[in-house]
Amino acid sequence: MRFRQAPGWPAVLTDGPVTLRPYRRSDAMAWSEVRCANREWLAPWESSLGGDWDQLNSPATFRWVYRDQRRSARTGEGMPFAVCLYADGEERLVGHINVGNIVRRAFCSGYVGYWVDRRVAGRGVIPTALALVVDHAFGPGGLHRVEVNIRPENRPSRRVVEKLGFREEAYHPRYMHIDGAWRDHIGYAMTSEEVAAEGGLLARWHRLRARTP
Repeated sequence: MRFRQAPGWPAVLTDGPVTLRPYRRSDAMAWSEVRCANREWLAPWESSLGGDWDQLNSPATFRWVYRDQRRSARTGEGMPFAVCLYADGEERLVGHINVGNIVRRAFCSGYVGYWVDRRVAGRGVIPTALALVVDHAFGPGGLHRVEVNIRPENRPSRRVVEKLGFREEAYHPRYMHIDGAWRDHIGYAMTSEEVAAEGGLLARWHRLRARTP
């Protein structure tokens, strides 16, 4: 079966040492290592799948994840990226970011989800990745609006979207089954008009970082 190329996909997005790129089959071991090493850091915020964490995040499971992401990208339902850091000429997979549940036509909107290796948290990796992916979604991706839904208790993730200027729009009681129970979420959103005058979200992020002592 042949798929027409979806808007904005495939793509490689870069800012400094941070690069977002499509996943490769060869990412299986690196993806599994970072997921297994971050069980305590990630499990409280991720959808309940059931089963053993190491098994669900094994190299064998990655093959299924890779196929599913490739399908969603080809059909235009998602834009999944591996988040990588470059240092000393070497690439390190440190996270994931995805624009998913994309609906086009009169809506032109999608939901953004992400995670990052705790070992690089606090270094601006995910704010940079989020700014890159939002600018891409509003540009080549052809979207008008992006939404991020976060558990109220997840203060680090909320700080990411709040400092980038996402609007808090709604409170969603029992929104998603996370870590064994139906969890409330706070809905944040942004439209393309809100960052167009600033040259995009990445430009806003650069100015914010320049003002930080």
